[in-house]
Amino acid sequence: MTNKTIQPPYLKAGDTVAIVAPSGILKSREGEVQQAVKLLKSWGLHAVVGKNVFKQNNHFAGTDDERCEDLQKAMDDPKISAIWCARGGYGTVRILDKLDYTKFKKNPKWLIGYSDITALHNQMHNEGFQSMHALMCVSLTNDLDEIKETVETFKSAIFGEPVNYTLKGSNYNKTGKASGELVGGNLTLLHTMLGSDTSIDTSGKILFIEEIGEYKYHIDRMLVSLKRAGYFENLNGLVVGDMSKMRKNTTAWGSSIEQLVLDALAEYDFPITFNMPAGHEDDNRALILGKKIELKVGKDESTVRYLE
Repeated sequence: MTNKTIQPPYLKAGDTVAIVAPSGILKSREGEVQQAVKLLKSWGLHAVVGKNVFKQNNHFAGTDDERCEDLQKAMDDPKISAIWCARGGYGTVRILDKLDYTKFKKNPKWLIGYSDITALHNQMHNEGFQSMHALMCVSLTNDLDEIKETVETFKSAIFGEPVNYTLKGSNYNKTGKASGELVGGNLTLLHTMLGSDTSIDTSGKILFIEEIGEYKYHIDRMLVSLKRAGYFENLNGLVVGDMSKMRKNTTAWGSSIEQLVLDALAEYDFPITFNMPAGHEDDNRALILGKKIELKVGKDESTVRYLE
Protein backbone atom coordinates (compact mmCIF):
# COMPACT_ATOMS: atom_id res chain seq x y z
CA MET A 1 0.00 0.00 0.00
CA THR A 2 1.12 3.54 -0.64
CA ASN A 3 1.67 5.89 2.27
CA LYS A 4 -1.20 8.17 3.18
CA THR A 5 -1.32 11.33 1.10
CA ILE A 6 -0.47 14.64 2.75
CA GLN A 7 -3.33 17.09 3.12
CA PRO A 8 -2.19 20.70 2.66
CA PRO A 9 -3.48 23.07 5.37
CA TYR A 10 -7.00 24.33 4.70
CA LEU A 11 -7.32 28.06 4.15
CA LYS A 12 -8.29 30.66 6.73
CA ALA A 13 -9.03 34.38 6.45
CA GLY A 14 -5.88 36.35 5.62
CA ASP A 15 -4.30 33.57 3.53
CA THR A 16 -3.07 34.22 -0.01
CA VAL A 17 -4.09 32.42 -3.19
CA ALA A 18 -1.90 32.57 -6.32
CA ILE A 19 -3.69 32.59 -9.67
CA VAL A 20 -1.65 30.95 -12.44
CA ALA A 21 -2.21 29.81 -16.04
CA PRO A 22 -0.38 26.55 -16.83
CA SER A 23 -2.33 25.85 -20.03
CA GLY A 24 -4.51 27.81 -22.44
CA ILE A 25 -4.47 31.46 -23.37
CA LEU A 26 -6.29 34.08 -21.25
CA LYS A 27 -5.64 37.16 -23.35
CA SER A 28 -9.27 38.34 -23.43
CA ARG A 29 -10.26 36.91 -20.04
CA GLU A 30 -9.02 39.66 -17.69
CA GLY A 31 -12.59 40.24 -16.50
CA GLU A 32 -13.01 36.68 -15.22
CA VAL A 33 -9.65 36.75 -13.44
CA GLN A 34 -10.58 40.06 -11.78
CA GLN A 35 -13.89 38.50 -10.74
CA ALA A 36 -11.95 35.60 -9.20
CA VAL A 37 -9.79 38.05 -7.23
CA LYS A 38 -12.95 39.80 -6.02
CA LEU A 39 -14.54 36.50 -4.96
CA LEU A 40 -11.46 35.51 -2.94
CA LYS A 41 -11.40 38.95 -1.28
CA SER A 42 -15.07 38.57 -0.32
CA TRP A 43 -14.01 35.44 1.60
CA GLY A 44 -11.23 37.31 3.43
CA LEU A 45 -8.44 35.94 1.25
CA HIS A 46 -5.70 37.79 -0.64
CA ALA A 47 -4.97 37.05 -4.29
CA VAL A 48 -1.84 37.44 -6.39
CA VAL A 49 -1.97 36.99 -10.16
CA GLY A 50 1.09 35.43 -11.83
CA LYS A 51 3.06 37.91 -13.93
CA ASN A 52 2.72 35.77 -17.09
CA VAL A 53 -0.98 34.93 -16.83
CA PHE A 54 -2.09 37.20 -19.70
CA LYS A 55 0.80 36.46 -22.04
CA GLN A 56 0.29 34.61 -25.29
CA ASN A 57 2.45 32.14 -27.13
CA ASN A 58 0.41 30.59 -29.92
CA HIS A 59 -2.17 28.37 -28.20
CA PHE A 60 -0.77 28.93 -24.71
CA ALA A 61 -0.74 31.50 -21.89
CA GLY A 62 2.91 32.31 -22.55
CA THR A 63 5.82 30.03 -23.42
CA ASP A 64 6.34 26.76 -21.54
CA ASP A 65 9.04 28.50 -19.48
CA GLU A 66 6.79 31.47 -18.64
CA ARG A 67 3.88 29.27 -17.56
CA CYS A 68 6.23 27.09 -15.56
CA GLU A 69 7.83 30.14 -13.91
CA ASP A 70 4.53 31.38 -12.46
CA LEU A 71 3.54 27.93 -11.23
CA GLN A 72 6.97 27.17 -9.76
CA LYS A 73 7.08 30.53 -8.00
CA ALA A 74 3.68 29.86 -6.40
CA MET A 75 4.75 26.31 -5.42
CA ASP A 76 7.94 27.62 -3.82
CA ASP A 77 6.51 30.62 -1.95
CA PRO A 78 5.73 29.76 1.71
CA LYS A 79 3.35 32.75 1.87
CA ILE A 80 1.03 31.16 -0.74
CA SER A 81 -1.63 28.81 0.68
CA ALA A 82 -3.32 27.71 -2.55
CA ILE A 83 -2.66 27.74 -6.30
CA TRP A 84 -5.77 28.39 -8.37
CA CYS A 85 -5.53 27.64 -12.08
CA ALA A 86 -7.22 30.29 -14.20
CA ARG A 87 -8.25 27.88 -16.96
CA GLY A 88 -7.56 24.55 -18.63
CA GLY A 89 -7.35 23.99 -22.37
CA TYR A 90 -4.12 22.26 -23.29
CA GLY A 91 -0.53 22.74 -22.19
CA THR A 92 0.00 21.55 -18.62
CA VAL A 93 1.56 18.27 -19.72
CA ARG A 94 4.31 20.23 -21.49
CA ILE A 95 5.63 21.69 -18.23
CA LEU A 96 5.27 18.73 -15.83
CA ASP A 97 8.88 17.63 -16.16
CA LYS A 98 10.22 21.14 -15.47
CA LEU A 99 8.61 21.38 -12.02
CA ASP A 100 10.63 20.98 -8.82
CA TYR A 101 8.77 19.88 -5.67
CA THR A 102 11.63 20.43 -3.18
CA LYS A 103 10.26 23.63 -1.61
CA PHE A 104 6.62 22.62 -2.12
CA LYS A 105 7.19 19.58 0.10
CA LYS A 106 8.27 21.85 2.95
CA ASN A 107 5.16 24.07 2.51
CA PRO A 108 2.44 22.06 0.76
CA LYS A 109 -0.52 24.00 -0.59
CA TRP A 110 -3.73 23.25 -2.43
CA LEU A 111 -3.67 23.03 -6.21
CA ILE A 112 -7.11 23.84 -7.65
CA GLY A 113 -8.49 23.22 -11.14
CA TYR A 114 -9.95 20.63 -13.48
CA SER A 115 -9.81 19.51 -17.14
CA ASP A 116 -6.22 19.94 -18.40
CA ILE A 117 -5.14 20.47 -14.75
CA THR A 118 -5.69 16.70 -14.29
CA ALA A 119 -2.06 16.36 -15.44
CA LEU A 120 -0.96 18.30 -12.34
CA HIS A 121 -3.41 16.46 -10.08
CA ASN A 122 -1.77 13.20 -11.19
CA GLN A 123 1.70 14.54 -10.50
CA MET A 124 0.66 15.90 -7.10
CA HIS A 125 -0.82 12.51 -6.25
CA ASN A 126 2.37 10.71 -7.21
CA GLU A 127 4.36 13.18 -5.11
CA GLY A 128 2.08 12.24 -2.19
CA PHE A 129 -0.25 15.27 -1.89
CA GLN A 130 -3.98 15.86 -1.97
CA SER A 131 -5.33 18.41 -4.45
CA MET A 132 -8.66 19.91 -5.41
CA HIS A 133 -10.74 19.21 -8.52
CA ALA A 134 -12.89 22.35 -8.59
CA LEU A 135 -13.89 25.38 -10.62
CA MET A 136 -11.37 27.68 -12.29
CA CYS A 137 -11.37 31.46 -12.75
CA VAL A 138 -12.94 31.25 -16.21
CA SER A 139 -15.79 29.13 -14.76
CA LEU A 140 -17.15 32.23 -13.00
CA THR A 141 -20.33 33.73 -14.44
CA ASN A 142 -21.61 37.29 -14.03
CA ASP A 143 -24.39 36.02 -11.80
CA LEU A 144 -22.82 33.62 -9.30
CA ASP A 145 -26.28 32.33 -8.35
CA GLU A 146 -26.21 30.45 -11.66
CA ILE A 147 -23.33 28.34 -10.33
CA LYS A 148 -24.26 28.41 -6.65
CA GLU A 149 -23.33 24.79 -5.76
CA THR A 150 -20.10 25.05 -7.75
CA VAL A 151 -18.97 28.11 -5.79
CA GLU A 152 -20.30 26.93 -2.41
CA THR A 153 -18.64 23.50 -2.60
CA PHE A 154 -15.38 25.14 -3.69
CA LYS A 155 -15.54 27.52 -0.71
CA SER A 156 -16.37 24.67 1.68
CA ALA A 157 -13.54 22.53 0.31
CA ILE A 158 -10.83 25.20 0.60
CA PHE A 159 -11.89 26.17 4.13
CA GLY A 160 -11.99 22.55 5.26
CA GLU A 161 -15.72 22.08 5.68
CA PRO A 162 -16.99 18.62 4.69
CA VAL A 163 -18.10 18.17 1.07
CA ASN A 164 -20.14 14.98 0.88
CA TYR A 165 -22.56 14.20 -1.92
CA THR A 166 -25.78 12.32 -2.47
CA LEU A 167 -26.07 11.57 -6.18
CA LYS A 168 -29.18 11.06 -8.22
CA GLY A 169 -29.78 7.37 -8.95
CA SER A 170 -29.43 5.60 -12.29
CA ASN A 171 -30.58 2.22 -13.55
CA TYR A 172 -27.11 1.91 -15.04
CA ASN A 173 -25.45 2.14 -11.61
CA LYS A 174 -23.50 -0.99 -10.65
CA THR A 175 -24.42 -1.30 -7.00
CA GLY A 176 -22.04 -1.92 -4.14
CA LYS A 177 -19.92 -0.28 -1.49
CA ALA A 178 -16.23 0.61 -1.57
CA SER A 179 -13.68 2.90 0.01
CA GLY A 180 -10.32 4.24 -1.09
CA GLU A 181 -8.52 7.40 -2.10
CA LEU A 182 -10.35 9.33 -4.81
CA VAL A 183 -8.13 9.90 -7.86
CA GLY A 184 -8.57 10.84 -11.49
CA GLY A 185 -10.09 13.70 -13.46
CA ASN A 186 -10.33 14.21 -17.20
CA LEU A 187 -10.29 10.91 -19.10
CA THR A 188 -8.21 12.20 -22.02
CA LEU A 189 -5.54 13.40 -19.59
CA LEU A 190 -5.49 10.10 -17.68
CA HIS A 191 -5.07 8.37 -21.04
CA THR A 192 -2.32 10.83 -22.05
CA MET A 193 -0.32 9.98 -18.90
CA LEU A 194 -0.16 6.24 -19.65
CA GLY A 195 3.37 4.89 -19.77
CA SER A 196 4.85 7.99 -18.07
CA ASP A 197 5.97 8.77 -14.51
CA THR A 198 2.76 10.77 -14.14
CA SER A 199 0.40 7.85 -14.66
CA ILE A 200 -1.31 6.98 -11.38
CA ASP A 201 -1.40 3.62 -9.65
CA THR A 202 -5.12 3.06 -9.08
CA SER A 203 -4.75 -0.03 -6.89
CA GLY A 204 -7.15 0.11 -3.94
CA LYS A 205 -8.45 3.50 -5.07
CA ILE A 206 -11.66 4.96 -6.44
CA LEU A 207 -11.39 6.56 -9.85
CA PHE A 208 -13.31 9.65 -10.97
CA ILE A 209 -13.62 10.41 -14.70
CA GLU A 210 -15.24 13.20 -16.77
CA GLU A 211 -14.98 14.28 -20.38
CA ILE A 212 -16.04 16.91 -22.90
CA GLY A 213 -16.33 17.14 -26.68
CA GLU A 214 -15.45 13.55 -27.52
CA TYR A 215 -16.97 10.91 -29.77
CA LYS A 216 -18.27 7.81 -27.99
CA TYR A 217 -15.80 5.63 -29.83
CA HIS A 218 -12.97 7.83 -28.46
CA ILE A 219 -14.30 7.25 -24.92
CA ASP A 220 -14.38 3.51 -25.59
CA ARG A 221 -10.87 3.56 -27.06
CA MET A 222 -9.48 5.38 -24.01
CA LEU A 223 -11.21 3.03 -21.56
CA VAL A 224 -9.95 -0.02 -23.46
CA SER A 225 -6.40 1.44 -23.52
CA LEU A 226 -6.52 2.08 -19.77
CA LYS A 227 -7.90 -1.42 -19.25
CA ARG A 228 -5.10 -3.02 -21.31
CA ALA A 229 -2.60 -1.07 -19.21
CA GLY A 230 -4.04 -2.66 -16.04
CA TYR A 231 -5.72 0.52 -14.82
CA PHE A 232 -8.84 -1.23 -13.54
CA GLU A 233 -7.32 -4.48 -12.26
CA ASN A 234 -7.28 -3.54 -8.58
CA LEU A 235 -9.62 -0.56 -8.65
CA ASN A 236 -12.15 -0.34 -5.80
CA GLY A 237 -14.81 1.78 -7.51
CA LEU A 238 -15.62 4.20 -10.32
CA VAL A 239 -17.38 7.59 -10.13
CA VAL A 240 -18.48 8.89 -13.54
CA GLY A 241 -18.91 12.66 -13.80
CA ASP A 242 -20.28 14.70 -16.68
CA MET A 243 -19.76 13.54 -20.25
CA SER A 244 -20.44 16.91 -21.86
CA LYS A 245 -21.05 17.98 -25.46
CA MET A 246 -20.53 14.50 -26.85
CA ARG A 247 -19.89 14.62 -30.60
CA LYS A 248 -21.89 12.59 -33.10
CA ASN A 249 -20.02 10.35 -35.49
CA THR A 250 -21.48 9.57 -38.93
CA THR A 251 -21.72 5.95 -37.78
CA ALA A 252 -23.79 5.92 -34.59
CA TRP A 253 -22.17 4.17 -31.63
CA GLY A 254 -25.45 2.44 -30.85
CA SER A 255 -25.65 2.67 -27.06
CA SER A 256 -25.75 5.26 -24.30
CA ILE A 257 -22.53 6.53 -22.77
CA GLU A 258 -23.48 4.73 -19.53
CA GLN A 259 -23.85 1.41 -21.34
CA LEU A 260 -20.56 2.03 -23.12
CA VAL A 261 -18.77 2.41 -19.76
CA LEU A 262 -20.46 -0.71 -18.33
CA ASP A 263 -19.61 -2.75 -21.42
CA ALA A 264 -15.96 -1.65 -21.44
CA LEU A 265 -15.60 -2.62 -17.76
CA ALA A 266 -17.93 -5.64 -17.76
CA GLU A 267 -15.36 -8.08 -16.36
CA TYR A 268 -14.83 -6.13 -13.13
CA ASP A 269 -17.09 -6.26 -10.11
CA PHE A 270 -16.34 -2.90 -8.47
CA PRO A 271 -19.28 -0.49 -7.96
CA ILE A 272 -19.86 2.17 -10.62
CA THR A 273 -21.94 5.30 -10.08
CA PHE A 274 -23.07 7.79 -12.70
CA ASN A 275 -24.45 11.32 -12.20
CA MET A 276 -21.59 12.91 -10.23
CA PRO A 277 -22.07 16.65 -10.99
CA ALA A 278 -18.40 17.36 -11.70
CA GLY A 279 -16.68 18.21 -14.95
CA HIS A 280 -17.39 20.66 -17.74
CA GLU A 281 -20.92 21.73 -16.76
CA ASP A 282 -21.96 24.81 -14.78
CA ASP A 283 -22.67 22.54 -11.81
CA ASN A 284 -19.12 21.40 -11.07
CA ARG A 285 -18.88 20.30 -7.43
CA ALA A 286 -15.54 20.34 -5.67
CA LEU A 287 -13.75 17.02 -5.08
CA ILE A 288 -10.65 16.46 -2.97
CA LEU A 289 -8.36 14.11 -4.85
CA GLY A 290 -6.05 11.85 -2.85
CA LYS A 291 -8.42 11.88 0.16
CA LYS A 292 -10.18 8.70 1.20
CA ILE A 293 -13.88 8.38 0.43
CA GLU A 294 -16.60 5.87 1.13
CA LEU A 295 -18.71 5.17 -1.94
CA LYS A 296 -22.14 3.56 -1.67
CA VAL A 297 -23.87 2.89 -4.96
CA GLY A 298 -27.55 2.05 -5.28
CA LYS A 299 -30.03 2.27 -8.15
CA ASP A 300 -32.04 5.01 -6.38
CA GLU A 301 -29.09 7.08 -5.14
CA SER A 302 -25.38 6.93 -4.42
CA THR A 303 -23.34 8.65 -1.74
CA VAL A 304 -19.79 9.97 -1.78
CA ARG A 305 -18.56 10.60 1.73
CA TYR A 306 -15.09 11.72 2.78
CA LEU A 307 -13.44 9.81 5.60
CA GLU A 308 -11.10 11.46 8.07
